[in-house]
Amino acid sequence: MAQTKIADHSAAVQARAARVLQASLAALLGLALFIGVAFSHPTMIHNAAHDSRHGVAVPCH
Repeated sequence: MAQTKIADHSAAVQARAARVLQASLAALLGLALFIGVAFSHPTMIHNAAHDSRHGVAVPCH
């Protein structure tokens, strides 16, 4: 009985750690994409993201 509780707790901790890792990686990817677009120089990317950049107060020129 005690081993079952320990196994259940261990599985819950691992699942929680996996969710935190996934959320962290998703946030890092989103931040990298945002910064990459916010400070890009090619005209096509600049024009595609121009309004959204100004919408979140990121200067581009």
